[in-house]
Amino acid sequence: MTRPVPHDPPAPEVSAPDRGSGLRLKGITKTFGSFVANDAVDLDIRPGEIHCLLGENGAGKSTLMNVLYGLYQPDGGEIVIDGAVRHFADPKQAMAAGIGMVHQHFMLVDVFTVAENMILGREPGLVVDMKAAKATVRALSARYNLPVDPDALIEDLPVGVQQRVEILKALANDAKYLIFDEPTAVLTPQEIDELMVVMQNLRDEGRGIVFITHKLREVRAIADRITVLRRGRIVGQAKPGTSEAELAQLMVGRAVDLSIDKEHAAPGAVRLAVDELTVANAAGAIVVDGIGFEVAGGEILCIAGVQGNGQSELADALLGNVPVLSGRIRLDGADISHATPKRTIAAGMGFVPEDRQHDGFIGSFTIAENLVLNRYDTAPFARGLSLDLKAIDDHAVALRDEFDIRTPDVQNPGSSLSGGNAQKVVLARELSRDLSVLVASQPTRGVDVGAIEFLHRRIVAERDRGTAVVLVSTELEEVEALADRVLVMYRGKVVGIVPPDTSREVLGMMMAGVSHDEAVAVSRAAGEGQGE
Repeated sequence: MTRPVPHDPPAPEVSAPDRGSGLRLKGITKTFGSFVANDAVDLDIRPGEIHCLLGENGAGKSTLMNVLYGLYQPDGGEIVIDGAVRHFADPKQAMAAGIGMVHQHFMLVDVFTVAENMILGREPGLVVDMKAAKATVRALSARYNLPVDPDALIEDLPVGVQQRVEILKALANDAKYLIFDEPTAVLTPQEIDELMVVMQNLRDEGRGIVFITHKLREVRAIADRITVLRRGRIVGQAKPGTSEAELAQLMVGRAVDLSIDKEHAAPGAVRLAVDELTVANAAGAIVVDGIGFEVAGGEILCIAGVQGNGQSELADALLGNVPVLSGRIRLDGADISHATPKRTIAAGMGFVPEDRQHDGFIGSFTIAENLVLNRYDTAPFARGLSLDLKAIDDHAVALRDEFDIRTPDVQNPGSSLSGGNAQKVVLARELSRDLSVLVASQPTRGVDVGAIEFLHRRIVAERDRGTAVVLVSTELEEVEALADRVLVMYRGKVVGIVPPDTSREVLGMMMAGVSHDEAVAVSRAAGEGQGE
Protein backbone atom coordinates (compact mmCIF):
# COMPACT_ATOMS: atom_id res chain seq x y z
CA MET A 1 0.00 0.00 0.00
CA THR A 2 1.41 3.40 -0.94
CA ARG A 3 0.40 6.87 0.10
CA PRO A 4 1.74 10.30 -0.90
CA VAL A 5 3.93 11.70 1.83
CA PRO A 6 3.49 15.38 2.70
CA HIS A 7 6.55 17.45 3.44
CA ASP A 8 7.24 17.66 7.17
CA PRO A 9 6.63 21.08 8.71
CA PRO A 10 9.59 22.91 10.16
CA ALA A 11 10.70 21.72 13.58
CA PRO A 12 9.01 23.48 16.51
CA GLU A 13 10.81 26.59 17.59
CA VAL A 14 12.68 26.46 20.88
CA SER A 15 13.67 29.65 22.66
CA ALA A 16 15.58 30.51 25.81
CA PRO A 17 15.16 28.08 28.72
CA ASP A 18 12.77 28.73 31.56
CA ARG A 19 13.26 27.18 34.97
CA GLY A 20 11.32 24.07 35.94
CA SER A 21 10.37 20.75 34.43
CA GLY A 22 7.09 19.35 33.19
CA LEU A 23 4.65 21.28 31.03
CA ARG A 24 3.49 24.79 31.82
CA LEU A 25 0.99 27.06 30.13
CA LYS A 26 1.80 30.66 31.05
CA GLY A 27 -0.67 33.48 30.48
CA ILE A 28 -2.42 31.78 27.55
CA THR A 29 -4.95 34.08 25.90
CA LYS A 30 -7.11 33.10 22.94
CA THR A 31 -9.77 35.27 21.36
CA PHE A 32 -12.29 34.78 18.58
CA GLY A 33 -13.23 38.26 17.41
CA SER A 34 -14.42 40.10 20.51
CA PHE A 35 -14.99 36.86 22.44
CA VAL A 36 -12.24 35.95 24.92
CA ALA A 37 -12.16 32.14 25.18
CA ASN A 38 -9.03 31.98 27.35
CA ASP A 39 -7.97 34.94 29.48
CA ALA A 40 -4.33 34.79 30.66
CA VAL A 41 -4.56 31.17 31.85
CA ASP A 42 -1.71 29.59 33.83
CA LEU A 43 -1.69 25.79 34.10
CA ASP A 44 0.87 23.19 35.15
CA ILE A 45 0.75 19.61 33.85
CA ARG A 46 3.01 17.25 35.77
CA PRO A 47 4.31 13.81 34.79
CA GLY A 48 2.71 11.02 36.81
CA GLU A 49 -0.47 12.95 37.56
CA ILE A 50 -4.08 13.09 36.35
CA HIS A 51 -5.01 16.75 36.20
CA CYS A 52 -8.76 17.28 35.73
CA LEU A 53 -9.78 20.43 33.90
CA LEU A 54 -13.33 21.05 35.06
CA GLY A 55 -15.82 23.58 33.80
CA GLU A 56 -19.12 24.06 32.08
CA ASN A 57 -19.49 23.88 28.30
CA GLY A 58 -18.02 27.08 26.92
CA ALA A 59 -15.73 27.66 29.91
CA GLY A 60 -12.64 27.46 27.66
CA LYS A 61 -11.33 23.99 28.52
CA SER A 62 -11.14 22.54 25.01
CA THR A 63 -9.89 25.81 23.53
CA LEU A 64 -6.99 25.84 25.99
CA MET A 65 -6.00 22.29 25.11
CA ASN A 66 -6.39 22.98 21.38
CA VAL A 67 -3.84 25.75 21.84
CA LEU A 68 -1.48 23.29 23.53
CA TYR A 69 -2.01 20.75 20.74
CA GLY A 70 -1.27 23.26 17.98
CA LEU A 71 -4.80 23.40 16.56
CA TYR A 72 -5.11 27.05 17.62
CA GLN A 73 -2.45 29.73 17.86
CA PRO A 74 -2.55 31.74 21.11
CA ASP A 75 -2.95 35.51 21.04
CA GLY A 76 -0.78 35.77 24.13
CA GLY A 77 1.23 33.68 26.58
CA GLU A 78 3.60 30.77 26.04
CA ILE A 79 4.00 27.01 26.32
CA VAL A 80 6.99 25.78 28.31
CA ILE A 81 8.12 22.13 28.26
CA ASP A 82 10.97 21.04 30.52
CA GLY A 83 12.17 24.62 30.81
CA ALA A 84 12.08 25.52 27.10
CA VAL A 85 9.52 27.77 25.42
CA ARG A 86 7.85 25.99 22.49
CA HIS A 87 5.75 27.27 19.60
CA PHE A 88 3.57 24.76 17.74
CA ALA A 89 2.35 25.69 14.28
CA ASP A 90 0.23 22.55 14.01
CA PRO A 91 -0.56 19.27 15.81
CA LYS A 92 2.32 17.44 14.11
CA GLN A 93 4.81 19.71 15.89
CA ALA A 94 2.98 19.21 19.19
CA MET A 95 3.09 15.42 18.74
CA ALA A 96 6.81 15.61 17.99
CA ALA A 97 7.22 17.40 21.32
CA GLY A 98 5.47 14.54 23.17
CA ILE A 99 1.88 15.78 23.33
CA GLY A 100 -1.04 13.54 22.36
CA MET A 101 -4.74 14.30 22.29
CA VAL A 102 -7.80 12.06 22.37
CA HIS A 103 -10.53 14.22 20.89
CA GLN A 104 -14.19 14.30 21.90
CA HIS A 105 -15.07 13.94 18.21
CA PHE A 106 -12.81 11.22 16.88
CA MET A 107 -10.16 12.23 14.34
CA LEU A 108 -10.34 8.98 12.39
CA VAL A 109 -10.91 8.12 8.72
CA ASP A 110 -13.95 5.84 8.70
CA VAL A 111 -13.07 3.94 5.50
CA PHE A 112 -9.51 3.17 6.64
CA THR A 113 -8.47 0.26 8.84
CA VAL A 114 -7.19 0.65 12.38
CA ALA A 115 -3.59 0.13 11.21
CA GLU A 116 -3.99 2.68 8.40
CA ASN A 117 -5.35 5.26 10.80
CA MET A 118 -2.49 4.54 13.17
CA ILE A 119 0.16 5.63 10.67
CA LEU A 120 -1.62 8.60 9.12
CA GLY A 121 0.75 11.55 9.31
CA ARG A 122 3.61 9.30 10.43
CA GLU A 123 4.47 7.62 7.13
CA PRO A 124 8.26 7.08 7.05
CA GLY A 125 8.58 7.11 3.27
CA LEU A 126 6.84 6.59 -0.05
CA VAL A 127 6.09 2.94 0.77
CA VAL A 128 4.15 2.17 3.91
CA ASP A 129 5.07 -0.95 5.87
CA MET A 130 1.61 -2.22 6.79
CA LYS A 131 3.02 -5.33 8.44
CA ALA A 132 4.95 -3.17 10.87
CA ALA A 133 1.91 -0.95 11.43
CA LYS A 134 -0.24 -3.96 12.34
CA ALA A 135 2.48 -5.25 14.67
CA THR A 136 2.51 -1.86 16.41
CA VAL A 137 -1.25 -1.99 16.93
CA ARG A 138 -1.04 -5.50 18.39
CA ALA A 139 1.86 -4.62 20.69
CA LEU A 140 0.22 -1.47 22.05
CA SER A 141 -3.14 -3.24 22.40
CA ALA A 142 -1.54 -5.96 24.51
CA ARG A 143 0.57 -3.56 26.59
CA TYR A 144 -2.34 -1.29 27.56
CA ASN A 145 -5.12 -3.88 27.52
CA LEU A 146 -6.92 -2.07 24.69
CA PRO A 147 -7.88 -4.92 22.36
CA VAL A 148 -8.31 -3.77 18.75
CA ASP A 149 -8.20 -5.67 15.45
CA PRO A 150 -5.64 -3.84 13.23
CA ASP A 151 -7.49 -4.97 10.08
CA ALA A 152 -10.93 -3.71 11.18
CA LEU A 153 -12.49 -0.77 9.34
CA ILE A 154 -13.20 2.17 11.63
CA GLU A 155 -16.78 2.48 10.34
CA ASP A 156 -17.49 -1.08 11.50
CA LEU A 157 -16.31 -0.50 15.08
CA PRO A 158 -18.51 0.55 18.01
CA VAL A 159 -17.69 3.97 19.45
CA GLY A 160 -15.97 2.53 22.52
CA VAL A 161 -13.49 0.64 20.32
CA GLN A 162 -13.00 3.71 18.11
CA GLN A 163 -11.91 5.57 21.21
CA ARG A 164 -9.35 2.85 21.92
CA VAL A 165 -7.92 3.54 18.47
CA GLU A 166 -7.66 7.24 19.29
CA ILE A 167 -5.77 6.40 22.48
CA LEU A 168 -3.46 3.95 20.69
CA LYS A 169 -2.68 6.61 18.05
CA ALA A 170 -1.47 8.95 20.79
CA LEU A 171 0.52 6.19 22.49
CA ALA A 172 2.13 5.18 19.19
CA ASN A 173 3.83 8.58 19.21
CA ASP A 174 5.13 7.85 22.72
CA ALA A 175 3.31 10.90 24.06
CA LYS A 176 4.61 12.08 27.41
CA TYR A 177 1.54 14.25 27.95
CA LEU A 178 -1.95 13.02 27.01
CA ILE A 179 -5.06 15.17 26.73
CA PHE A 180 -8.46 13.43 27.03
CA ASP A 181 -11.15 15.86 25.82
CA GLU A 182 -14.59 14.86 27.18
CA PRO A 183 -13.76 11.21 26.43
CA THR A 184 -16.74 9.67 28.23
CA ALA A 185 -19.49 11.41 26.24
CA VAL A 186 -20.10 8.42 23.94
CA LEU A 187 -19.29 5.54 26.29
CA THR A 188 -21.30 3.07 28.34
CA PRO A 189 -20.65 2.99 32.11
CA GLN A 190 -18.50 -0.13 31.71
CA GLU A 191 -16.45 1.53 28.98
CA ILE A 192 -16.03 4.58 31.21
CA ASP A 193 -14.69 2.36 34.00
CA GLU A 194 -12.25 0.74 31.56
CA LEU A 195 -11.07 4.15 30.38
CA MET A 196 -10.44 5.24 33.97
CA VAL A 197 -8.21 2.20 34.48
CA VAL A 198 -6.30 3.01 31.28
CA MET A 199 -5.71 6.61 32.42
CA GLN A 200 -4.53 5.45 35.84
CA ASN A 201 -2.11 2.98 34.24
CA LEU A 202 -0.73 5.70 31.98
CA ARG A 203 -0.28 7.97 34.96
CA ASP A 204 1.54 5.23 36.84
CA GLU A 205 3.94 4.95 33.88
CA GLY A 206 4.88 8.58 34.49
CA ARG A 207 2.78 10.26 31.83
CA GLY A 208 1.03 13.55 32.50
CA ILE A 209 -2.73 13.25 31.90
CA VAL A 210 -5.17 16.11 31.33
CA PHE A 211 -8.78 14.98 31.68
CA ILE A 212 -11.30 17.54 30.38
CA THR A 213 -14.83 17.03 31.62
CA HIS A 214 -17.93 18.66 33.07
CA LYS A 215 -19.02 15.54 34.98
CA LEU A 216 -18.46 15.91 38.70
CA ARG A 217 -18.72 12.20 39.52
CA GLU A 218 -15.89 11.32 37.13
CA VAL A 219 -13.65 14.09 38.43
CA ARG A 220 -13.96 12.89 42.01
CA ALA A 221 -13.30 9.30 40.95
CA ILE A 222 -9.98 9.84 39.18
CA ALA A 223 -8.42 13.27 39.77
CA ASP A 224 -5.07 13.83 41.46
CA ARG A 225 -5.56 17.57 41.00
CA ILE A 226 -8.52 19.67 39.86
CA THR A 227 -8.52 23.06 38.13
CA VAL A 228 -11.82 24.83 37.51
CA LEU A 229 -12.39 27.21 34.60
CA ARG A 230 -15.24 29.66 34.30
CA ARG A 231 -15.69 32.06 31.39
CA GLY A 232 -12.16 31.54 30.16
CA ARG A 233 -10.44 32.07 33.49
CA ILE A 234 -9.16 29.79 36.23
CA VAL A 235 -11.40 30.41 39.22
CA GLY A 236 -10.02 27.85 41.63
CA GLN A 237 -8.13 24.68 42.45
CA ALA A 238 -9.69 21.78 44.31
CA LYS A 239 -8.64 18.52 45.92
CA PRO A 240 -10.08 15.15 44.80
CA GLY A 241 -12.09 14.88 48.03
CA THR A 242 -13.98 18.10 47.33
CA SER A 243 -17.74 17.50 47.34
CA GLU A 244 -19.82 17.72 44.17
CA ALA A 245 -21.71 20.68 45.65
CA GLU A 246 -18.46 22.58 46.26
CA LEU A 247 -17.19 21.80 42.74
CA ALA A 248 -20.50 22.92 41.26
CA GLN A 249 -20.28 26.19 43.18
CA LEU A 250 -16.80 26.80 41.76
CA MET A 251 -18.06 26.10 38.24
CA VAL A 252 -21.13 28.34 38.46
CA GLY A 253 -20.10 30.95 41.00
CA ARG A 254 -22.95 30.31 43.43
CA ALA A 255 -24.40 27.54 45.57
CA VAL A 256 -26.26 24.92 43.54
CA ASP A 257 -28.77 22.33 44.77
CA LEU A 258 -27.84 19.15 42.86
CA SER A 259 -30.69 17.09 44.29
CA ILE A 260 -34.09 16.79 42.61
CA ASP A 261 -37.10 16.82 44.91
CA LYS A 262 -39.50 14.52 43.07
CA GLU A 263 -42.53 12.65 44.34
CA HIS A 264 -43.40 9.19 43.03
CA ALA A 265 -45.21 9.33 39.72
CA ALA A 266 -48.98 8.97 39.59
CA PRO A 267 -49.53 7.91 35.96
CA GLY A 268 -52.94 8.49 34.39
CA ALA A 269 -54.23 7.52 30.98
CA VAL A 270 -51.88 6.75 28.10
CA ARG A 271 -51.22 9.93 26.14
CA LEU A 272 -48.55 8.78 23.68
CA ALA A 273 -48.55 5.34 22.04
CA VAL A 274 -45.89 4.19 19.56
CA ASP A 275 -46.40 0.91 17.67
CA GLU A 276 -43.81 -0.88 15.48
CA LEU A 277 -42.24 2.42 14.45
CA THR A 278 -39.59 2.29 11.71
CA VAL A 279 -37.60 5.32 10.54
CA ALA A 280 -34.66 5.76 8.15
CA ASN A 281 -31.95 8.41 8.13
CA ALA A 282 -31.13 10.72 5.21
CA ALA A 283 -28.96 8.02 3.63
CA GLY A 284 -31.82 5.50 3.71
CA ALA A 285 -30.43 3.33 6.52
CA ILE A 286 -32.92 2.06 9.13
CA VAL A 287 -32.15 3.83 12.41
CA VAL A 288 -35.39 3.19 14.33
CA ASP A 289 -36.32 -0.43 13.84
CA GLY A 290 -39.87 -1.47 14.74
CA ILE A 291 -39.98 -0.08 18.25
CA GLY A 292 -43.03 0.37 20.46
CA PHE A 293 -43.83 1.92 23.84
CA GLU A 294 -46.48 3.88 25.71
CA VAL A 295 -46.22 6.94 27.97
CA ALA A 296 -48.94 7.91 30.39
CA GLY A 297 -49.79 11.35 31.62
CA GLY A 298 -47.94 12.12 34.84
CA GLU A 299 -44.80 10.10 34.14
CA ILE A 300 -41.35 10.64 32.64
CA LEU A 301 -40.07 8.00 30.26
CA CYS A 302 -36.34 8.46 29.69
CA ILE A 303 -34.84 7.17 26.44
CA ALA A 304 -31.29 6.10 27.34
CA GLY A 305 -28.43 4.87 25.21
CA VAL A 306 -25.08 5.79 23.76
CA GLN A 307 -25.36 8.64 21.27
CA GLY A 308 -26.09 7.46 17.73
CA ASN A 309 -28.40 4.54 18.42
CA GLY A 310 -31.55 6.06 16.94
CA GLN A 311 -32.70 8.26 19.81
CA SER A 312 -32.39 11.51 17.86
CA GLU A 313 -34.31 10.16 14.88
CA LEU A 314 -37.00 8.77 17.18
CA ALA A 315 -37.55 12.20 18.75
CA ASP A 316 -37.72 13.84 15.33
CA ALA A 317 -40.21 11.22 14.12
CA LEU A 318 -42.50 11.90 17.09
CA LEU A 319 -42.68 15.56 16.09
CA GLY A 320 -43.03 14.84 12.38
CA ASN A 321 -39.62 16.18 11.36
CA VAL A 322 -38.69 12.94 9.59
CA PRO A 323 -41.00 10.56 7.68
CA VAL A 324 -42.27 7.34 9.25
CA LEU A 325 -41.64 4.32 7.02
CA SER A 326 -44.02 2.09 8.93
CA GLY A 327 -45.77 1.82 12.27
CA ARG A 328 -48.00 4.26 14.08
CA ILE A 329 -47.79 7.19 16.53
CA ARG A 330 -50.92 8.16 18.46
CA LEU A 331 -51.32 11.25 20.63
CA ASP A 332 -54.37 11.11 22.90
CA GLY A 333 -55.75 8.44 20.57
CA ALA A 334 -55.35 10.47 17.37
CA ASP A 335 -53.03 9.11 14.67
CA ILE A 336 -50.21 11.63 14.03
CA SER A 337 -47.87 9.18 12.25
CA HIS A 338 -47.69 11.32 9.11
CA ALA A 339 -48.66 14.69 10.56
CA THR A 340 -46.59 17.82 9.93
CA PRO A 341 -44.76 19.38 12.91
CA LYS A 342 -47.26 22.25 12.90
CA ARG A 343 -50.18 19.84 13.19
CA THR A 344 -48.42 17.78 15.84
CA ILE A 345 -47.75 20.91 17.91
CA ALA A 346 -51.37 21.99 17.52
CA ALA A 347 -52.45 18.54 18.75
CA GLY A 348 -50.66 19.15 22.07
CA MET A 349 -47.02 18.15 21.69
CA GLY A 350 -44.21 20.28 23.08
CA PHE A 351 -40.75 19.72 21.62
CA VAL A 352 -37.31 20.66 22.94
CA PRO A 353 -34.86 19.83 20.12
CA GLU A 354 -31.42 18.32 20.55
CA ASP A 355 -29.73 21.21 18.76
CA ARG A 356 -31.42 24.40 19.92
CA GLN A 357 -29.22 26.65 17.77
CA HIS A 358 -30.35 25.06 14.50
CA ASP A 359 -33.77 23.66 15.32
CA GLY A 360 -35.27 25.56 18.25
CA PHE A 361 -33.94 29.07 18.31
CA ILE A 362 -33.23 31.92 15.88
CA GLY A 363 -30.37 34.05 17.16
CA SER A 364 -31.17 37.04 14.95
CA PHE A 365 -34.76 37.19 16.23
CA THR A 366 -35.58 38.97 19.47
CA ILE A 367 -36.11 36.97 22.64
CA ALA A 368 -39.79 37.93 22.51
CA GLU A 369 -40.11 36.64 18.94
CA ASN A 370 -38.39 33.36 19.86
CA LEU A 371 -40.94 32.86 22.63
CA VAL A 372 -43.83 32.75 20.12
CA LEU A 373 -42.20 30.88 17.23
CA ASN A 374 -44.70 28.02 17.51
CA ARG A 375 -47.88 30.18 17.66
CA TYR A 376 -47.12 33.67 16.42
CA ASP A 377 -50.07 33.37 13.99
CA THR A 378 -52.68 32.57 16.64
CA ALA A 379 -54.54 34.68 19.20
CA PRO A 380 -53.63 36.63 21.23
CA PHE A 381 -50.42 37.26 19.26
CA ALA A 382 -52.07 37.78 15.88
CA ARG A 383 -55.01 39.91 14.75
CA GLY A 384 -55.86 38.75 11.30
CA LEU A 385 -52.75 39.24 9.22
CA SER A 386 -51.11 41.56 11.76
CA LEU A 387 -49.03 40.75 14.82
CA ASP A 388 -50.02 42.18 18.19
CA LEU A 389 -46.59 43.37 19.27
CA LYS A 390 -47.74 44.44 22.74
CA ALA A 391 -49.24 41.00 23.44
CA ILE A 392 -45.99 39.36 22.27
CA ASP A 393 -43.94 41.69 24.46
CA ASP A 394 -46.15 41.20 27.53
CA HIS A 395 -46.01 37.43 27.04
CA ALA A 396 -42.22 37.53 26.84
CA VAL A 397 -41.84 39.65 29.97
CA ALA A 398 -44.06 37.26 31.93
CA LEU A 399 -42.09 34.21 30.76
CA ARG A 400 -38.77 35.97 31.40
CA ASP A 401 -39.76 36.43 35.04
CA GLU A 402 -41.31 32.98 35.46
CA PHE A 403 -38.39 31.10 33.89
CA ASP A 404 -35.62 33.35 35.23
CA ILE A 405 -34.31 34.20 31.75
CA ARG A 406 -31.36 36.50 32.44
CA THR A 407 -31.79 39.43 30.07
CA PRO A 408 -32.42 43.13 30.70
CA ASP A 409 -34.73 43.45 27.68
CA VAL A 410 -36.84 40.89 25.82
CA GLN A 411 -36.23 42.91 22.65
CA ASN A 412 -32.56 41.92 22.72
CA PRO A 413 -31.54 39.39 20.06
CA GLY A 414 -31.60 35.72 21.03
CA SER A 415 -27.88 35.54 20.20
CA SER A 416 -27.17 37.72 23.25
CA LEU A 417 -28.17 34.91 25.63
CA SER A 418 -25.92 32.34 27.26
CA GLY A 419 -26.53 28.66 26.46
CA GLY A 420 -28.48 28.10 29.64
CA ASN A 421 -30.72 31.13 29.11
CA ALA A 422 -31.29 30.20 25.46
CA GLN A 423 -32.45 26.76 26.60
CA LYS A 424 -34.77 28.38 29.13
CA VAL A 425 -36.34 30.31 26.25
CA VAL A 426 -36.95 27.08 24.32
CA LEU A 427 -38.46 25.34 27.36
CA ALA A 428 -40.51 28.39 28.35
CA ARG A 429 -41.99 28.59 24.85
CA GLU A 430 -43.05 24.92 24.93
CA LEU A 431 -44.41 24.99 28.48
CA SER A 432 -46.36 28.22 28.05
CA ARG A 433 -49.33 26.30 26.64
CA ASP A 434 -51.32 23.24 27.69
CA LEU A 435 -49.54 20.06 26.58
CA SER A 436 -50.47 16.42 26.32
CA VAL A 437 -46.89 15.29 25.63
CA LEU A 438 -43.50 16.95 26.08
CA VAL A 439 -40.59 15.50 24.08
CA ALA A 440 -37.27 16.86 25.35
CA SER A 441 -34.10 15.74 23.56
CA GLN A 442 -30.83 16.34 25.45
CA PRO A 443 -32.49 19.26 27.31
CA THR A 444 -29.42 20.15 29.39
CA ARG A 445 -26.66 19.71 26.80
CA GLY A 446 -24.31 22.69 26.83
CA VAL A 447 -26.05 24.17 29.87
CA ASP A 448 -24.37 25.21 33.12
CA VAL A 449 -25.07 23.46 36.42
CA GLY A 450 -27.27 26.27 37.70
CA ALA A 451 -29.51 26.21 34.64
CA ILE A 452 -29.69 22.39 34.79
CA GLU A 453 -31.05 22.67 38.32
CA PHE A 454 -33.84 24.97 37.09
CA LEU A 455 -34.65 23.00 33.92
CA HIS A 456 -34.95 19.73 35.84
CA ARG A 457 -37.41 21.28 38.29
CA ARG A 458 -39.59 22.58 35.46
CA ILE A 459 -39.65 19.22 33.66
CA VAL A 460 -40.73 17.47 36.87
CA ALA A 461 -43.38 20.15 37.46
CA GLU A 462 -44.74 19.53 33.95
CA ARG A 463 -44.99 15.82 34.73
CA ASP A 464 -46.90 16.64 37.90
CA ARG A 465 -49.40 18.66 35.85
CA GLY A 466 -50.36 15.43 34.06
CA THR A 467 -48.24 15.77 30.94
CA ALA A 468 -46.58 12.67 29.48
CA VAL A 469 -42.85 13.42 29.25
CA VAL A 470 -40.42 11.69 26.89
CA LEU A 471 -36.87 12.69 27.79
CA VAL A 472 -33.95 11.64 25.56
CA SER A 473 -30.61 11.81 27.37
CA THR A 474 -27.14 10.30 27.13
CA GLU A 475 -26.35 11.48 30.68
CA LEU A 476 -26.99 8.59 33.07
CA GLU A 477 -27.08 10.94 36.08
CA GLU A 478 -29.92 12.82 34.43
CA VAL A 479 -31.75 9.60 33.58
CA GLU A 480 -31.41 8.31 37.15
CA ALA A 481 -32.62 11.61 38.60
CA LEU A 482 -35.64 12.23 36.37
CA ALA A 483 -36.94 8.91 35.03
CA ASP A 484 -40.02 7.10 36.24
CA ARG A 485 -39.19 4.41 33.67
CA VAL A 486 -36.13 3.96 31.45
CA LEU A 487 -36.27 2.71 27.86
CA VAL A 488 -32.84 1.62 26.61
CA MET A 489 -32.10 1.78 22.87
CA TYR A 490 -29.33 0.02 20.98
CA ARG A 491 -28.91 0.14 17.21
CA GLY A 492 -32.45 1.36 16.67
CA LYS A 493 -34.19 -1.27 18.80
CA VAL A 494 -35.62 -1.32 22.31
CA VAL A 495 -33.39 -3.46 24.51
CA GLY A 496 -35.78 -3.16 27.44
CA ILE A 497 -37.86 -0.85 29.64
CA VAL A 498 -36.73 -0.87 33.27
CA PRO A 499 -37.33 1.02 36.53
CA PRO A 500 -35.09 4.02 37.37
CA ASP A 501 -33.36 2.23 40.26
CA THR A 502 -31.83 -0.32 37.85
CA SER A 503 -28.10 -0.46 38.58
CA ARG A 504 -25.66 1.47 36.42
CA GLU A 505 -23.92 -1.82 35.68
CA VAL A 506 -27.08 -3.38 34.24
CA LEU A 507 -28.00 -0.19 32.36
CA GLY A 508 -24.49 -0.07 30.92
CA MET A 509 -24.72 -3.62 29.59
CA MET A 510 -28.14 -2.89 28.11
CA MET A 511 -26.71 0.19 26.39
CA ALA A 512 -24.23 -2.20 24.75
CA GLY A 513 -27.08 -4.40 23.47
CA VAL A 514 -27.32 -7.00 26.25
CA SER A 515 -30.88 -7.98 27.21
CA HIS A 516 -32.10 -7.00 30.66
CA ASP A 517 -32.35 -10.58 31.94
CA GLU A 518 -28.88 -11.46 30.68
CA ALA A 519 -27.41 -8.25 32.12
CA VAL A 520 -28.97 -8.99 35.53
CA ALA A 521 -27.60 -12.56 35.43
CA VAL A 522 -24.10 -11.33 34.56
CA SER A 523 -24.26 -8.71 37.29
CA ARG A 524 -25.38 -11.25 39.90
CA ALA A 525 -22.70 -13.73 38.87
CA ALA A 526 -20.04 -11.02 39.15
CA GLY A 527 -21.33 -10.07 42.59
CA GLU A 528 -21.30 -13.67 43.80
CA GLY A 529 -17.79 -14.11 42.44
CA GLN A 530 -16.54 -11.11 44.36
CA GLY A 531 -18.17 -12.38 47.51
CA GLU A 532 -16.39 -15.74 47.42
